[in-house]
Amino acid sequence: MIKKLMSVSSYSFSGNFGLLLVRLVMGVAFLFHGWGKIQNPFGWMGPEASMPGIFQALAALSEFGGGIALILGLLTCLASLGLAFTMLVAVYIHMIVMGDPFVSKGGGSYELAAIYFVLSILFIAMGPGDFSIDRKIFKS
Repeated sequence: MIKKLMSVSSYSFSGNFGLLLVRLVMGVAFLFHGWGKIQNPFGWMGPEASMPGIFQALAALSEFGGGIALILGLLTCLASLGLAFTMLVAVYIHMIVMGDPFVSKGGGSYELAAIYFVLSILFIAMGPGDFSIDRKIFKS
């Protein structure tokens, strides 16, 4: 069951190369997004945050650890699932709670969180591609 869930589909060279590029850029972005959060995982939102510390820690771990996982192509489906949930919460907070627009007009927006959410779903659906550690471990 786990092996089937983690199996890696094969694509053309250009498809695999495209997945690699998106994985690397998204992974580095999450590494940077998560770095500050992982320094203070239970309180990165500040003392006035309505989000419990455990959820802040899960988001910090998801972003920092998920970034490393995407770069390596290791446990990509699991990392992408964590990132998808984290980004879904970010979209909800910006769109519903804060009332931010989709595209920023000088303030906050939920555009980037929505893009990261959709890319996370892409990796859950398509896998990391051939240029990944997952491919070496979980051959189809």
